[in-house]
This record gives sequence, C-alpha cells and structure tokens, in this order.
Amino acid sequence: MNKELIIRSSSEAVDFALLKDGKLIELHKEQEASNFQVGDIFIAKIRKPVAGLNAAFVNVGFEKDAFLHYHDLGPNLASQLKFIKLVSAGKIKDFSLKNFQFEKEIDKDGTIADVLNSNQSVLVQVVKEPISTKGPRISSELSLAGRYIVLVPFSDRVSVSQKIEEKSEKDRLKKLIQTIRPKGFGIIVRTVAEGKNTAEIERDLQNLITRWTAMCKKLPTAHHPSKVLGELNRASSILRDVFNDTFTGIHVDDEELYQQVKDYVQEIAPSKQSIVKFYQSRDTPIFEKYHIERQIKTSFGKTVSMSKGAYLIIEHTEALHVIDVNSGNRSNKASNQEDTAMEVNMIAAAEIARQLRLRDMGGIIVIDFIDMSNPDNRKKLFDFLRDEMADDKAKHKILPPSKFGLIQITRQRVRPEVNIKTSEEDPNNVSAEIEAPIQIIDKINFDLERFAKTHKKVILNVHPFVAAYLSKGFPSLRSRWFLEHRKWVKIIPRDAYTFLEYHFYDKEGKMLNH
Repeated sequence: MNKELIIRSSSEAVDFALLKDGKLIELHKEQEASNFQVGDIFIAKIRKPVAGLNAAFVNVGFEKDAFLHYHDLGPNLASQLKFIKLVSAGKIKDFSLKNFQFEKEIDKDGTIADVLNSNQSVLVQVVKEPISTKGPRISSELSLAGRYIVLVPFSDRVSVSQKIEEKSEKDRLKKLIQTIRPKGFGIIVRTVAEGKNTAEIERDLQNLITRWTAMCKKLPTAHHPSKVLGELNRASSILRDVFNDTFTGIHVDDEELYQQVKDYVQEIAPSKQSIVKFYQSRDTPIFEKYHIERQIKTSFGKTVSMSKGAYLIIEHTEALHVIDVNSGNRSNKASNQEDTAMEVNMIAAAEIARQLRLRDMGGIIVIDFIDMSNPDNRKKLFDFLRDEMADDKAKHKILPPSKFGLIQITRQRVRPEVNIKTSEEDPNNVSAEIEAPIQIIDKINFDLERFAKTHKKVILNVHPFVAAYLSKGFPSLRSRWFLEHRKWVKIIPRDAYTFLEYHFYDKEGKMLNH
C-alpha cells in the first residue's frame, strides 16, 4: 500500500490531497485568512451564561459568539480560572504548575451560573470550526497535541489509546509516562507511540511544554479576545496525525513550504526525510500530474460513478445526509438478484467510506443499500463497511441494517464539509449549468465497459467536441479502448446533441440503455 501527500500552494490557500495507491481519499484546504482552526486556544471573556441551555456564549472575535457548554468546561475549571488571574496579574512567573495549588473540581452535574460570570476571562480551545450559521464550538478543557502524546494542563490523568491492543505495550507506555509526566499535567498516549522509546516520547513532551510556556507568557499583555496559541500549520498537523511508515512520498510545489515540511519530517521521522520532494515542473501543475483534478471533478457532486456501472446519489439536507445505492442498468454474471445486490453493495460500501473522508461529511448519514433478503449477507456488508471505516480518524458509530435495509452512521463534524462545485456553465444555454465535462468521459468509460462484454460492435454518438476529444491525439482514448476491450469503437459526431449527451448503439442501430 502506497500513501502519498500532495501539497499545492497558491497565494490564497494551500490544498492537501492524501492518496492511497493513487486514489484520492482526503482533501483539505488551509485558507490564509482562517483564524479558527480546531486546536487553536484563545483568551476570551464570557459574554453571558444562559441557564436554560446550561451553557455560555463567549466572544472569541468571530461574528457569532462561540458556544461553551457546561460539559465542555472540564473538571478543573476553577484551577484554570485561578491560574489565568494570577498569571495576568504577574503573580506567577513559573508556568510549570509544579508549585501551583489546585482548586476543588467542579460538580459534574452543576449549572453554568455556579462557575462562570459575565466578563470573566477564560482560556478556551476550538473543538469545532464555524459551520453554516453557527459560531465555533469551544471547550475550556485544554489539550496540546504532539506527535506521540497529548498534554492536558490542570489534570493528573494518564491514558493510552484504545487502538493499542497489546496489554504489555499499554503497560509499558503507561509506566514510561508515569516516570516523565510533569506535575499538574495529564497525558494521553497516541496510537503512533506504539513501540517508541523514552527519548522520542520525552522529546515530544518537551516540545509541548515549550509551547505551553510560550502561550502563558502572552497572557499578561494579551487583549481579549485574542489567539494565544495557534494549531500547527495544516501541513504539519496533517503529518502529525496521519503520517506513518507506509508513506512513500510527500510532494510540495512551493519551496518555502517544502522546507517547512522537510524540517518537520526530519524532526518526527528522520529516516523518512528523503521521501519529501520539491515539485518544480512549469508545464504540468502538481494536481494535474498526480491526476487529482480529475478525481476531484468525478468524486464530488450529487452523482458518484463506481465500477461496473453502479453509482451513488448523495443528497444533503439541513438535518442529515442521504446516500442511495444504485446498480445501474448493467449486465452481470451473477446467477441471481441477491448476488448482484451483494456485489453492488460491497462496491458501494468501499466508496461510501472513501466519500465520507473525502468530503468530511459529519452528523447523521443514512444509506439506502440495495435490499438483500439473506441475513448473512446483511451482516457481511455491515462488517465490511465497519472495516473500511476503521482508518477514519473522525469519531463515528455505525448501526446495523434496519428492517428497511437502511444503515445509519453518525460521524464527528469538526470543520465545514468539503463542498466542491462540479457543475459548469452550459455552452448550449448561458443561463444554466451542467455537470463538469470531465464527468462525461468517466460515464462513457463505465458504459463502454458493460456494453463491450455483450456486443460485438459498439457505435458511440456524441457531441462533436467530445468526439474530437475521444478520437484525436496519440494515443487517443479510442486507441486505449481498443487495447483494453479488443473492439474498435466507431465514433459519430452529432451536431444536434447537447454538450454532455451521448448514446451507444449496436451494429443493428439499436440504442443501448445507459
């Protein structure tokens, strides 16, 4: 399995594409003007506690107030408030917490008015970026994420990732952390710490303590509200969270960003520094070189084509996402309808797991798979979908198929969904829009794959522009079709067709359905 990270930089944003065996599985964009990333820490003032919601609205400098619920305050809120007051007044110069006297933990079933007042200063961290009409969701239980550990101020808890399954390794890491944990800080051990030695983890801890100290130094002079600790730049944060030994390449088209990424990889995985490459070609943009633009065009939008003619319909409402699985009109070697449904559903499950990560879809997702009467097949599909989503970093829960054959998923949403416009201006009607032209080529490929198996001769009628695209150049797409299907496809330009209209015919001139 090959994993590659492709980074494209422009004056307005940086785009990150994560490829798995050449297939796009994640797409991120870092806007230069983005001030509210998950992980950012702000010093802010409580605007007003709202007893009915058991929450407070906090001014963090966004057009809409941030939302702070009582359950997101953290048990040691009183200690944090005391610390902020003393640091801001210049009464604490040592930020290590080893000599800091902790306050009593707040009642887990208490009310917001018992612990917070209007105009009170508080340190808060963004846990969900502003989405739609809502302001950011925040927490006052702070955490600083490193490569191997997460540092939690005002805590004494030590925990190890549940994804580390071997008990002896869990015990080793827990003992290791107990020996290096600074007083006043809790530590969560991340999955990537498995097998790492004391020196590597201790170096990560020291980096986090340095960041904490730098943040605390800003507090006495910081105005309210202001960001006192920013998350790492998106390139470093993505590498921190997803980088592992399976990565085979990191390609960057900006020299300054390339140097930053190389330095960060040198710090977290020195043996992998050589896989960071600077992409310099002037002729072909980096996303074109790695076929990412094409995958973006064909992966977003309402309809998603899959292999063997199957496709998904993805629709969004205010409350949830709905995904419908369709087999399409296709020939199939399966002996019965149940086998056909099972085959299509398995293809769809893999693509749905990819689409959830690619679009970063969150909230409630309802999937209407093709009905199957065999309960063993339904269980097999459920288990397969769960395995496909195992690599998904976002917290999620999958429910078994309902009596109606629906599978429901809840998936954590912490930032706005990736929504890329795939429609373009219709050349036949300037006031309308159509699907991006590149999608038509994909659909023609899928249909040809089906018809070539069952018909000796296939004739394609298309708009003249598309006909030229398919037949001109060397090697042309039609030449590749001949090598793949051992059939020469006759292409007939049709002036009367709209730009994205096409039809296949057999040798008798009978139209084939698609």
